[in-house]
Amino acid sequence: MNHTRTSVLLLASACALPSFAAQPTAPGRGFIADSGVEVLLRNSYFNRSKEDGRRDARDWTQGVLGQYSSGFTEGTFGVGVDAFAYLGLKLDAPADKSGTGNLPVQDDGHPADNYSKAGAVLKIRLSESILKYGEQRPETPVFGVSHFRIVPQTATGLSLISREVEGLEVQAGHFTSGTSPVTTNADGALWAVMAGVTTPSADYLGGSYQLSPGLTVSLYGSRFEDIWNQYYANLESRTDVDALNQFGLGLTVYRTVDEGRAKAGEIDNTSLGLSTFWRSGAHRWLLGLQKIDGDTPFDYLGVGDTDRNGRNGNDQGASIQLPNAAQFSDFNGPQEKSWQVRYDLSLAAYGVPGLSVMGRYVRGWGIDGSHIAATGPYSGRYGDDGKHHETNLEVRYVVQSGPAKGLSVRARQAWHRANSDQGSGDLDDFRLITDYPIDIL
Repeated sequence: MNHTRTSVLLLASACALPSFAAQPTAPGRGFIADSGVEVLLRNSYFNRSKEDGRRDARDWTQGVLGQYSSGFTEGTFGVGVDAFAYLGLKLDAPADKSGTGNLPVQDDGHPADNYSKAGAVLKIRLSESILKYGEQRPETPVFGVSHFRIVPQTATGLSLISREVEGLEVQAGHFTSGTSPVTTNADGALWAVMAGVTTPSADYLGGSYQLSPGLTVSLYGSRFEDIWNQYYANLESRTDVDALNQFGLGLTVYRTVDEGRAKAGEIDNTSLGLSTFWRSGAHRWLLGLQKIDGDTPFDYLGVGDTDRNGRNGNDQGASIQLPNAAQFSDFNGPQEKSWQVRYDLSLAAYGVPGLSVMGRYVRGWGIDGSHIAATGPYSGRYGDDGKHHETNLEVRYVVQSGPAKGLSVRARQAWHRANSDQGSGDLDDFRLITDYPIDIL
Protein backbone atom coordinates (compact mmCIF):
# COMPACT_ATOMS: atom_id res chain seq x y z
CA MET A 1 0.00 0.00 0.00
CA ASN A 2 2.74 2.48 0.95
CA HIS A 3 4.64 1.65 -2.24
CA THR A 4 1.69 2.54 -4.47
CA ARG A 5 0.85 5.66 -2.52
CA THR A 6 4.41 6.96 -2.72
CA SER A 7 4.73 6.09 -6.41
CA VAL A 8 1.62 8.06 -7.30
CA LEU A 9 2.85 11.22 -5.62
CA LEU A 10 6.43 10.93 -6.82
CA LEU A 11 5.35 10.41 -10.42
CA ALA A 12 3.11 13.47 -10.27
CA SER A 13 5.94 15.50 -8.77
CA ALA A 14 8.31 14.31 -11.48
CA CYS A 15 5.94 15.62 -14.14
CA ALA A 16 6.14 19.05 -12.55
CA LEU A 17 9.76 19.29 -11.38
CA PRO A 18 11.58 19.91 -14.68
CA SER A 19 10.04 23.35 -14.98
CA PHE A 20 10.62 24.51 -11.40
CA ALA A 21 14.11 25.82 -12.08
CA ALA A 22 13.13 27.42 -15.36
CA GLN A 23 10.10 29.35 -14.16
CA PRO A 24 9.97 31.84 -11.27
CA THR A 25 7.30 31.71 -8.65
CA ALA A 26 4.07 33.12 -10.07
CA PRO A 27 3.51 36.69 -8.89
CA GLY A 28 0.77 37.42 -6.37
CA ARG A 29 -0.32 40.21 -4.06
CA GLY A 30 0.05 38.17 -0.87
CA PHE A 31 -1.78 36.02 1.66
CA ILE A 32 -4.38 38.64 2.66
CA ALA A 33 -4.57 40.73 -0.51
CA ASP A 34 -5.42 37.71 -2.67
CA SER A 35 -7.94 36.31 -0.17
CA GLY A 36 -11.56 35.83 -1.13
CA VAL A 37 -14.79 34.99 0.71
CA GLU A 38 -17.90 33.79 -1.09
CA VAL A 39 -21.27 32.69 0.22
CA LEU A 40 -23.60 30.60 -1.92
CA LEU A 41 -27.26 30.63 -0.93
CA ARG A 42 -28.85 27.46 -2.31
CA ASN A 43 -32.58 26.78 -2.09
CA SER A 44 -33.81 23.36 -3.21
CA TYR A 45 -37.18 21.72 -3.64
CA PHE A 46 -36.78 17.98 -4.26
CA ASN A 47 -39.67 15.63 -5.09
CA ARG A 48 -39.07 12.03 -6.17
CA SER A 49 -42.31 10.10 -6.75
CA LYS A 50 -41.89 6.31 -7.01
CA GLU A 51 -44.20 3.68 -8.45
CA ASP A 52 -45.03 0.14 -7.23
CA GLY A 53 -45.81 1.18 -3.66
CA ARG A 54 -42.31 2.38 -2.84
CA ARG A 55 -41.96 5.37 -0.53
CA ASP A 56 -41.67 8.80 -2.13
CA ALA A 57 -38.95 11.27 -1.12
CA ARG A 58 -39.63 15.00 -0.78
CA ASP A 59 -38.25 18.06 0.99
CA TRP A 60 -37.65 21.79 0.74
CA THR A 61 -34.30 22.97 2.08
CA GLN A 62 -32.01 25.97 2.31
CA GLY A 63 -28.23 25.82 2.22
CA VAL A 64 -25.76 28.50 3.27
CA LEU A 65 -22.36 27.59 1.87
CA GLY A 66 -19.43 29.74 2.93
CA GLN A 67 -16.00 29.43 1.29
CA TYR A 68 -12.76 31.22 2.18
CA SER A 69 -9.64 31.09 -0.01
CA SER A 70 -6.45 32.87 0.97
CA GLY A 71 -3.67 34.03 -1.26
CA PHE A 72 -0.11 32.71 -0.82
CA THR A 73 2.74 34.04 1.27
CA GLU A 74 5.68 35.49 -0.63
CA GLY A 75 8.81 33.48 -1.28
CA THR A 76 9.87 30.36 -3.16
CA PHE A 77 7.22 28.33 -1.36
CA GLY A 78 3.92 30.12 -0.97
CA VAL A 79 1.68 28.94 1.85
CA GLY A 80 -2.07 29.49 2.07
CA VAL A 81 -5.29 28.22 3.60
CA ASP A 82 -8.75 27.36 2.25
CA ALA A 83 -11.70 26.83 4.59
CA PHE A 84 -15.42 26.20 4.36
CA ALA A 85 -18.50 26.23 6.59
CA TYR A 86 -21.75 24.69 5.33
CA LEU A 87 -25.20 24.97 6.90
CA GLY A 88 -28.30 23.02 5.84
CA LEU A 89 -31.77 24.12 7.00
CA LYS A 90 -35.10 22.30 6.82
CA LEU A 91 -37.94 24.40 5.45
CA ASP A 92 -40.36 21.53 4.93
CA ALA A 93 -39.62 17.80 5.11
CA PRO A 94 -42.29 15.23 6.05
CA ALA A 95 -40.99 12.28 8.08
CA ASP A 96 -42.78 9.78 5.84
CA LYS A 97 -40.95 11.17 2.78
CA SER A 98 -37.38 11.36 4.09
CA GLY A 99 -34.38 10.04 2.22
CA THR A 100 -33.68 12.74 -0.38
CA GLY A 101 -30.04 13.07 0.71
CA ASN A 102 -30.54 16.72 1.63
CA LEU A 103 -31.13 16.32 5.39
CA PRO A 104 -29.90 13.82 7.98
CA VAL A 105 -32.59 11.51 9.37
CA GLN A 106 -32.69 11.40 13.18
CA ASP A 107 -33.27 8.38 15.43
CA ASP A 108 -37.01 9.14 15.60
CA GLY A 109 -37.24 8.98 11.79
CA HIS A 110 -37.70 12.72 11.31
CA PRO A 111 -35.37 14.84 9.16
CA ALA A 112 -33.12 17.15 11.17
CA ASP A 113 -34.14 20.81 11.43
CA ASN A 114 -30.58 21.88 10.65
CA TYR A 115 -27.04 20.57 10.44
CA SER A 116 -23.61 21.92 9.61
CA LYS A 117 -20.05 21.00 8.86
CA ALA A 118 -16.76 22.84 8.42
CA GLY A 119 -13.26 22.03 7.27
CA ALA A 120 -9.98 23.48 6.07
CA VAL A 121 -7.10 22.86 3.69
CA LEU A 122 -3.43 23.80 3.97
CA LYS A 123 -2.00 24.60 0.55
CA ILE A 124 1.56 25.09 -0.68
CA ARG A 125 2.51 26.62 -4.04
CA LEU A 126 5.79 26.18 -5.88
CA SER A 127 5.89 27.79 -9.31
CA GLU A 128 2.69 26.64 -11.08
CA SER A 129 2.02 23.63 -8.81
CA ILE A 130 -0.22 23.55 -5.74
CA LEU A 131 -0.17 20.84 -3.09
CA LYS A 132 -3.17 20.65 -0.72
CA TYR A 133 -3.85 18.67 2.44
CA GLY A 134 -7.16 18.60 4.28
CA GLU A 135 -10.87 18.40 3.56
CA GLN A 136 -11.48 19.37 -0.06
CA ARG A 137 -13.54 18.76 -3.19
CA PRO A 138 -11.43 16.93 -5.81
CA GLU A 139 -12.77 16.70 -9.36
CA THR A 140 -11.31 14.01 -11.61
CA PRO A 141 -12.91 11.33 -13.81
CA VAL A 142 -11.72 8.56 -11.44
CA PHE A 143 -12.13 10.26 -8.05
CA GLY A 144 -14.50 13.19 -7.70
CA VAL A 145 -17.06 14.35 -5.13
CA SER A 146 -20.38 15.95 -6.06
CA HIS A 147 -22.37 19.06 -5.22
CA PHE A 148 -25.80 17.82 -6.35
CA ARG A 149 -27.52 18.14 -2.95
CA ILE A 150 -28.05 21.08 -0.63
CA VAL A 151 -24.59 20.62 0.93
CA PRO A 152 -21.59 19.41 -1.12
CA GLN A 153 -19.63 16.24 -0.48
CA THR A 154 -16.01 16.50 0.64
CA ALA A 155 -13.00 14.17 0.90
CA THR A 156 -9.99 14.33 3.19
CA GLY A 157 -6.50 13.71 1.90
CA LEU A 158 -3.64 15.01 -0.20
CA SER A 159 -3.92 16.42 -3.73
CA LEU A 160 -1.58 17.97 -6.26
CA ILE A 161 -2.42 20.09 -9.31
CA SER A 162 0.46 21.10 -11.57
CA ARG A 163 0.40 23.34 -14.64
CA GLU A 164 4.12 23.73 -15.26
CA VAL A 165 3.89 23.05 -19.01
CA GLU A 166 1.60 25.15 -21.17
CA GLY A 167 -1.48 23.16 -22.10
CA LEU A 168 -0.70 20.34 -19.64
CA GLU A 169 -2.47 19.82 -16.31
CA VAL A 170 -1.32 17.00 -14.01
CA GLN A 171 -3.33 15.84 -11.00
CA ALA A 172 -2.54 13.34 -8.27
CA GLY A 173 -4.14 12.50 -4.95
CA HIS A 174 -4.29 10.21 -1.95
CA PHE A 175 -7.53 10.23 0.07
CA THR A 176 -8.59 8.25 3.12
CA SER A 177 -12.10 9.47 3.99
CA GLY A 178 -15.12 11.36 2.69
CA THR A 179 -18.41 12.89 3.80
CA SER A 180 -21.79 12.62 2.10
CA PRO A 181 -24.15 15.61 1.96
CA VAL A 182 -25.81 14.50 5.22
CA THR A 183 -22.81 13.34 7.26
CA THR A 184 -20.77 15.87 9.19
CA ASN A 185 -17.81 13.84 10.42
CA ALA A 186 -14.69 14.30 8.28
CA ASP A 187 -13.63 10.65 8.70
CA GLY A 188 -16.50 8.99 6.82
CA ALA A 189 -15.75 6.07 4.56
CA LEU A 190 -14.86 5.80 0.88
CA TRP A 191 -16.94 3.22 -1.00
CA ALA A 192 -17.63 1.45 -4.24
CA VAL A 193 -21.10 2.99 -4.37
CA MET A 194 -22.95 0.16 -6.13
CA ALA A 195 -21.10 -2.72 -4.47
CA GLY A 196 -21.46 -1.09 -1.06
CA VAL A 197 -17.97 -2.10 0.09
CA THR A 198 -15.41 0.27 1.60
CA THR A 199 -11.77 0.99 0.84
CA PRO A 200 -9.27 2.38 3.36
CA SER A 201 -7.64 4.60 0.74
CA ALA A 202 -7.93 5.78 -2.83
CA ASP A 203 -5.08 7.05 -5.03
CA TYR A 204 -5.17 8.64 -8.47
CA LEU A 205 -2.80 10.10 -11.04
CA GLY A 206 -3.48 11.63 -14.42
CA GLY A 207 -4.05 14.75 -16.38
CA SER A 208 -5.08 16.41 -19.60
CA TYR A 209 -3.10 17.92 -22.46
CA GLN A 210 -4.27 20.26 -25.18
CA LEU A 211 -2.72 18.83 -28.31
CA SER A 212 -3.94 21.74 -30.42
CA PRO A 213 -6.72 24.33 -30.27
CA GLY A 214 -9.93 22.34 -30.03
CA LEU A 215 -8.26 18.96 -29.35
CA THR A 216 -7.62 17.66 -25.81
CA VAL A 217 -6.60 14.23 -24.52
CA SER A 218 -6.99 13.05 -20.91
CA LEU A 219 -5.52 10.00 -19.15
CA TYR A 220 -6.11 8.96 -15.52
CA GLY A 221 -5.59 5.94 -13.32
CA SER A 222 -6.87 5.20 -9.82
CA ARG A 223 -6.53 2.53 -7.16
CA PHE A 224 -9.24 1.81 -4.60
CA GLU A 225 -7.31 -0.41 -2.21
CA ASP A 226 -8.67 -4.00 -2.12
CA ILE A 227 -11.49 -3.18 -4.59
CA TRP A 228 -10.26 -2.13 -8.05
CA ASN A 229 -7.80 -0.43 -10.34
CA GLN A 230 -9.60 1.91 -12.72
CA TYR A 231 -8.22 3.63 -15.83
CA TYR A 232 -9.73 6.42 -17.92
CA ALA A 233 -8.96 7.83 -21.37
CA ASN A 234 -10.78 10.60 -23.18
CA LEU A 235 -10.38 12.51 -26.43
CA GLU A 236 -12.35 15.72 -26.97
CA SER A 237 -12.44 17.55 -30.30
CA ARG A 238 -14.08 20.87 -31.21
CA THR A 239 -14.09 22.26 -34.76
CA ASP A 240 -15.45 25.70 -35.63
CA VAL A 241 -16.98 25.36 -39.07
CA ASP A 242 -17.73 29.08 -39.21
CA ALA A 243 -18.78 31.85 -36.84
CA LEU A 244 -22.14 30.20 -36.06
CA ASN A 245 -21.51 26.47 -36.44
CA GLN A 246 -19.38 24.08 -34.40
CA PHE A 247 -18.89 20.30 -34.54
CA GLY A 248 -17.75 18.26 -31.53
CA LEU A 249 -16.70 14.67 -30.91
CA GLY A 250 -15.92 12.92 -27.62
CA LEU A 251 -14.51 9.41 -27.03
CA THR A 252 -14.40 7.95 -23.51
CA VAL A 253 -13.06 4.63 -22.19
CA TYR A 254 -13.04 3.31 -18.62
CA ARG A 255 -11.26 0.08 -17.76
CA THR A 256 -11.89 -1.45 -14.29
CA VAL A 257 -10.30 -4.62 -12.86
CA ASP A 258 -10.38 -6.04 -9.33
CA GLU A 259 -7.43 -5.39 -7.03
CA GLY A 260 -5.98 -6.86 -3.84
CA ARG A 261 -8.60 -8.62 -1.72
CA ALA A 262 -11.26 -7.88 -4.38
CA LYS A 263 -13.94 -6.93 -1.84
CA ALA A 264 -16.43 -6.24 -4.67
CA GLY A 265 -15.67 -9.62 -6.25
CA GLU A 266 -14.15 -10.31 -9.63
CA ILE A 267 -14.33 -7.24 -11.90
CA ASP A 268 -13.40 -7.16 -15.57
CA ASN A 269 -15.25 -4.18 -17.02
CA THR A 270 -14.67 -1.97 -20.05
CA SER A 271 -17.07 0.96 -20.48
CA LEU A 272 -17.15 2.87 -23.76
CA GLY A 273 -18.78 6.17 -24.65
CA LEU A 274 -19.08 8.16 -27.86
CA SER A 275 -20.77 11.55 -28.16
CA THR A 276 -21.02 13.91 -31.07
CA PHE A 277 -22.75 17.29 -31.28
CA TRP A 278 -23.54 20.03 -33.75
CA ARG A 279 -24.03 23.61 -32.59
CA SER A 280 -25.67 26.10 -34.90
CA GLY A 281 -26.21 29.52 -33.40
CA ALA A 282 -28.57 29.13 -30.45
CA HIS A 283 -29.22 25.43 -31.14
CA ARG A 284 -27.20 22.38 -30.12
CA TRP A 285 -27.97 18.74 -30.98
CA LEU A 286 -26.15 15.79 -29.41
CA LEU A 287 -26.06 12.03 -30.00
CA GLY A 288 -24.57 9.76 -27.32
CA LEU A 289 -23.74 6.05 -27.57
CA GLN A 290 -22.59 3.94 -24.64
CA LYS A 291 -21.66 0.29 -24.00
CA ILE A 292 -20.82 -1.49 -20.74
CA ASP A 293 -18.77 -4.60 -21.50
CA GLY A 294 -18.62 -6.69 -18.34
CA ASP A 295 -20.64 -8.99 -16.10
CA THR A 296 -20.70 -6.36 -13.34
CA PRO A 297 -21.96 -2.77 -13.60
CA PHE A 298 -19.63 0.17 -14.10
CA ASP A 299 -19.04 1.23 -10.48
CA TYR A 300 -17.48 4.37 -9.03
CA LEU A 301 -16.84 6.41 -5.89
CA GLY A 302 -19.27 6.67 -3.00
CA VAL A 303 -18.66 8.68 0.20
CA GLY A 304 -20.00 8.80 3.75
CA ASP A 305 -20.94 6.38 6.52
CA THR A 306 -24.13 4.45 7.22
CA ASP A 307 -25.26 5.01 10.80
CA ARG A 308 -26.34 2.34 13.24
CA ASN A 309 -29.95 2.39 12.06
CA GLY A 310 -29.08 2.07 8.39
CA ARG A 311 -29.94 5.70 7.60
CA ASN A 312 -27.86 8.55 6.19
CA GLY A 313 -25.91 6.12 4.06
CA ASN A 314 -23.18 6.54 1.52
CA ASP A 315 -23.95 8.82 -1.42
CA GLN A 316 -22.65 8.52 -4.95
CA GLY A 317 -19.80 10.77 -5.98
CA ALA A 318 -19.20 12.45 -9.33
CA SER A 319 -16.42 10.32 -10.81
CA ILE A 320 -18.44 9.06 -13.75
CA GLN A 321 -17.99 10.91 -17.03
CA LEU A 322 -19.81 8.63 -19.43
CA PRO A 323 -21.93 10.49 -21.99
CA ASN A 324 -25.28 8.87 -21.15
CA ALA A 325 -25.23 9.48 -17.39
CA ALA A 326 -28.48 11.41 -16.90
CA GLN A 327 -30.39 13.09 -14.05
CA PHE A 328 -31.42 9.83 -12.39
CA SER A 329 -29.79 6.86 -14.12
CA ASP A 330 -26.21 6.37 -15.30
CA PHE A 331 -27.13 3.59 -17.79
CA ASN A 332 -24.22 1.57 -16.42
CA GLY A 333 -25.69 -1.91 -15.87
CA PRO A 334 -23.76 -5.07 -16.80
CA GLN A 335 -23.63 -5.51 -20.61
CA GLU A 336 -25.90 -2.49 -21.03
CA LYS A 337 -26.10 -0.65 -24.35
CA SER A 338 -27.68 2.80 -24.55
CA TRP A 339 -28.21 5.76 -26.83
CA GLN A 340 -29.10 9.38 -26.17
CA VAL A 341 -30.50 12.29 -28.11
CA ARG A 342 -30.30 15.75 -26.59
CA TYR A 343 -31.29 19.27 -27.64
CA ASP A 344 -30.16 22.55 -26.04
CA LEU A 345 -31.49 26.01 -26.85
CA SER A 346 -30.11 29.36 -25.71
CA LEU A 347 -32.80 32.04 -25.70
CA ALA A 348 -30.25 34.86 -25.76
CA ALA A 349 -30.51 34.89 -29.54
CA TYR A 350 -34.24 35.51 -29.13
CA GLY A 351 -33.92 38.46 -26.79
CA VAL A 352 -33.82 36.65 -23.43
CA PRO A 353 -30.17 36.44 -22.35
CA GLY A 354 -29.56 34.01 -19.49
CA LEU A 355 -32.48 31.70 -20.35
CA SER A 356 -31.76 28.20 -21.68
CA VAL A 357 -33.73 24.99 -22.24
CA MET A 358 -32.52 21.38 -22.44
CA GLY A 359 -34.35 18.21 -23.46
CA ARG A 360 -32.83 14.71 -23.38
CA TYR A 361 -33.99 11.13 -24.00
CA VAL A 362 -31.85 8.09 -23.12
CA ARG A 363 -32.75 4.44 -23.77
CA GLY A 364 -30.84 1.45 -22.40
CA TRP A 365 -31.27 -2.25 -23.06
CA GLY A 366 -29.47 -5.59 -22.95
CA ILE A 367 -28.77 -5.47 -19.20
CA ASP A 368 -27.71 -8.97 -18.10
CA GLY A 369 -27.00 -9.66 -14.45
CA SER A 370 -27.21 -13.44 -14.78
CA HIS A 371 -23.43 -13.87 -14.60
CA ILE A 372 -22.95 -11.93 -11.37
CA ALA A 373 -21.63 -14.14 -8.58
CA ALA A 374 -24.50 -15.22 -6.33
CA THR A 375 -22.52 -14.39 -3.19
CA GLY A 376 -21.06 -11.12 -4.48
CA PRO A 377 -22.13 -7.59 -3.49
CA TYR A 378 -23.77 -6.92 -6.89
CA SER A 379 -26.00 -10.03 -6.57
CA GLY A 380 -29.76 -9.54 -6.89
CA ARG A 381 -29.61 -6.08 -8.43
CA TYR A 382 -30.34 -7.08 -12.06
CA GLY A 383 -32.20 -9.70 -14.08
CA ASP A 384 -31.12 -11.11 -17.44
CA ASP A 385 -33.06 -8.78 -19.77
CA GLY A 386 -33.12 -5.32 -18.24
CA LYS A 387 -34.26 -2.28 -20.18
CA HIS A 388 -35.25 1.26 -19.28
CA HIS A 389 -35.51 4.79 -20.60
CA GLU A 390 -35.29 8.27 -19.12
CA THR A 391 -36.54 11.65 -20.31
CA ASN A 392 -35.09 14.88 -18.89
CA LEU A 393 -36.32 18.42 -19.25
CA GLU A 394 -34.50 21.42 -17.78
CA VAL A 395 -35.18 25.16 -17.86
CA ARG A 396 -32.53 27.50 -16.42
CA TYR A 397 -32.33 31.26 -16.04
CA VAL A 398 -29.33 33.28 -14.84
CA VAL A 399 -29.81 36.96 -13.94
CA GLN A 400 -27.45 38.99 -16.12
CA SER A 401 -27.25 42.35 -14.33
CA GLY A 402 -28.36 44.35 -11.32
CA PRO A 403 -28.18 43.51 -7.59
CA ALA A 404 -29.17 39.88 -8.25
CA LYS A 405 -26.57 39.32 -10.99
CA GLY A 406 -25.46 35.68 -11.01
CA LEU A 407 -28.65 34.38 -9.40
CA SER A 408 -29.69 31.19 -11.18
CA VAL A 409 -33.04 29.38 -11.10
CA ARG A 410 -33.17 25.87 -12.51
CA ALA A 411 -36.16 23.54 -12.87
CA ARG A 412 -35.32 19.88 -13.66
CA GLN A 413 -37.77 17.08 -14.41
CA ALA A 414 -36.92 13.43 -15.05
CA TRP A 415 -39.22 10.54 -15.98
CA HIS A 416 -37.65 7.09 -15.60
CA ARG A 417 -39.38 3.87 -16.70
CA ALA A 418 -37.89 0.38 -16.38
CA ASN A 419 -38.80 -3.28 -16.41
CA SER A 420 -38.23 -5.52 -13.39
CA ASP A 421 -34.84 -6.77 -14.65
CA GLN A 422 -33.30 -3.28 -14.60
CA GLY A 423 -33.72 -2.80 -10.86
CA SER A 424 -34.37 0.93 -10.35
CA GLY A 425 -38.08 0.89 -11.21
CA ASP A 426 -40.43 3.62 -12.39
CA LEU A 427 -40.24 7.09 -10.89
CA ASP A 428 -40.64 10.80 -11.56
CA ASP A 429 -38.01 13.22 -10.24
CA PHE A 430 -38.58 17.00 -10.00
CA ARG A 431 -36.10 19.54 -8.62
CA LEU A 432 -36.27 23.33 -8.37
CA ILE A 433 -32.90 24.81 -7.41
CA THR A 434 -31.97 28.44 -6.82
CA ASP A 435 -28.30 29.43 -6.42
CA TYR A 436 -27.26 32.94 -5.42
CA PRO A 437 -23.49 33.55 -5.13
CA ILE A 438 -22.41 36.54 -3.04
CA ASP A 439 -18.81 37.80 -3.14
CA ILE A 440 -18.03 39.22 0.29
CA LEU A 441 -14.30 39.78 -0.12
